[in-house]
Amino acid sequence: MTSTQSPPTPTQSPTLAPAPVRRRRTRVVDRGASRLFRWTATAAGALILLVLVAVAAFLVLRAWPALATPAAELTEKVSWMGDATSLLDFVGPLIFGTILAAALALVIATPIALGIALFTSHYAPRRLASGLGYLVDLLAAIPSVVYGLWGGLVLAPMVKPIWAWLNEYLGFIPIFGGTVSPTARVLMTVGIVLAVMILPIITAVSREVFLQTPRLHEEAALALGATRWEMIRVAVLPFARSGIVSAAMLGLGRALGETMAVLMILSPGFLYSFHLLEAGQQQTIAANIAAQFPEANPLGVSALIATGLALFVITLIVNMAARAIVARRKDFSGAN
Repeated sequence: MTSTQSPPTPTQSPTLAPAPVRRRRTRVVDRGASRLFRWTATAAGALILLVLVAVAAFLVLRAWPALATPAAELTEKVSWMGDATSLLDFVGPLIFGTILAAALALVIATPIALGIALFTSHYAPRRLASGLGYLVDLLAAIPSVVYGLWGGLVLAPMVKPIWAWLNEYLGFIPIFGGTVSPTARVLMTVGIVLAVMILPIITAVSREVFLQTPRLHEEAALALGATRWEMIRVAVLPFARSGIVSAAMLGLGRALGETMAVLMILSPGFLYSFHLLEAGQQQTIAANIAAQFPEANPLGVSALIATGLALFVITLIVNMAARAIVARRKDFSGAN
């Protein structure tokens, strides 16, 4: 069949596409309640920075007398500094003990918290998961003094034979070496108590992150023949990786600053020691401040605040590292 349409003549110009119409961006003007809400939100965000700066300024100003005092004069006027030759020599073992206790608690609590979170989110029936979630959350409402009493009066006598067995058969490992304390008031016992204290924080955050996994991802893995554990391994855990890191860092921050439970359980010492079953080896910054503050002279108070400044810096570094880890992995997880 031949077409009846004639070709365009040379004098005809091709049809031009219409020029795009530029739309003016309408500017939203805040009025009334909207403007009030914006100002309130801005003030709340600025308040966080102001509080952080105020705390840092307070610590630096109150710690400056100890920082500016010569080491010989400081050790002479502050009796409880012991054999330390300078403030740094005194703060060093405290920093070591604080980080060691918090890391031990994190190593113990994180696998248990992840297991509880996975059980309540993907394995347990809804009623059982709800009740178990409430019970775990109730652990966060228990005061630290109660944890200290439980750790010193109940847990320590229970774990004493276990620590003796570990020292006898695994004493060649440094953390189980040394002379076992007859009272079990050692850093290993403190680590267990701190692990119980940070367990609800890690569990609650991890459970909420696991529940945010897209349902289609889970169903796709199951449709391809994956078992439930394989589905969790390939769909849930990669999605929740950054949330797990955030939960662990929240728990670590709680463990770093814990005071009363450590003070009531640990037999203190000022050594760089990995012997977790031996008494008189380690001490944390927060527990040392609580123990020495009532009887400290003005220069001693300044020295204690200087150790508090060190704890403040450690906490900031931990949180900045956590934010960096989360930001690096957010493209491959549920953080975006």
